Amino acid sequence: MPPPGRAEARGTGGPVRGTLRVYLGAAPGVGKTYAMLAEGQRLSERGTDVVIAFVEDYGRPRTRQMAEGLESVPRRTLEHRGRIFSEMDLDAVLARRPQVALVDELAHSNVADCRNTKRWQDIEELLQAGIDVISTVNVQHLQSLNDVVQYITGVRQHETVPDEVVRAADQIELVDLSAEALRRRLAEGDVYPAEKAEVALRHYFRPGNLTALREIAMLWAADRVDEALLRYRHAHSLQEPWATRDRLLVALSGGPEGETLIRRAKRAASHASGGEFLAVHVSPDDSLARRPPPLLDRQRALVEELGGTLHTVRSGDTAQAVLALARQVNATQILIGASRSTRLRRLFSRNTVEALIEGSGDHIDVLVVTHAKAAHNRLFRRHVGGRGAGATPQS
Repeated sequence: MPPPGRAEARGTGGPVRGTLRVYLGAAPGVGKTYAMLAEGQRLSERGTDVVIAFVEDYGRPRTRQMAEGLESVPRRTLEHRGRIFSEMDLDAVLARRPQVALVDELAHSNVADCRNTKRWQDIEELLQAGIDVISTVNVQHLQSLNDVVQYITGVRQHETVPDEVVRAADQIELVDLSAEALRRRLAEGDVYPAEKAEVALRHYFRPGNLTALREIAMLWAADRVDEALLRYRHAHSLQEPWATRDRLLVALSGGPEGETLIRRAKRAASHASGGEFLAVHVSPDDSLARRPPPLLDRQRALVEELGGTLHTVRSGDTAQAVLALARQVNATQILIGASRSTRLRRLFSRNTVEALIEGSGDHIDVLVVTHAKAAHNRLFRRHVGGRGAGATPQS
């Protein structure tokens, strides 16, 4: 029988897949496990059947105190290479079938004799059984960031979890703590014993390291928020972008002005916290047999070198193709070049610029930028939707 309040999957007779919530932190000691246990206590007080499937408190008194009163499923003890290990007893948790299981350390590697190699695989079994799971992970354990964290801290993390496992979570909560506050916690013995804390403060927990890790965690979480917003907009057929961050789309003709536009787009994106840029090249519908513009490969390399991506689209309507991609990627600004060159006149004529401005709606700014090839030595920025009136020349 499913636990109280949990429905059966329609048409299958099996349990509905459980939901996964992950508390993400920039470093050990920021309070992820404490937050997980606090949420478990809150749910338990509301009548939800919550158990501790696995929690590692590392002897921290406040964390241990927060676990008091919650049922804990006994761990499984295993011997491996002459050493004794305790792991989550997956079969015992499955047999207990709580509504919610608290499972610490998502990236943990299990002892060799366990059924699954990684704890996130254990969690996947719990989810498939219809059990909701709350877990924790530090940003340094995300697989895609492993090399970056090693470069920053000098320490390579051997336990990692694929980014897609965490990104697939139904909810991700960033547990944030300033570098100063975390170092204070270490100095006061709230994270590690005194002798270990002193070494940690001089190495991994240096202020610069912690600040960098914190920014990485925030940016990773923000990217995940963008993914969720894009899915929501698609599911609800919402056409207009939501400006959660500045995202600039630069339109490239493949002409010599492209590098100027790309660098300008990068600078504009860098002025905003978390801003980013993309590029698009629109080829005519009849261009299948044509070779791409000779400079486009070099411009693609520059875009990628500066951290952007170049999209190639075939369309008979340049403006509509650019606008469609802008809405798809949730862009807040479109940047195009003004030039006397034949290519730009053909691809970005006055009619194309007007079509971009008219079609951009209330949420996208259109910028027309001059350069060495331009007809006029001015930059025109078009604000729409009440944020500006007409095309205003700027120096």
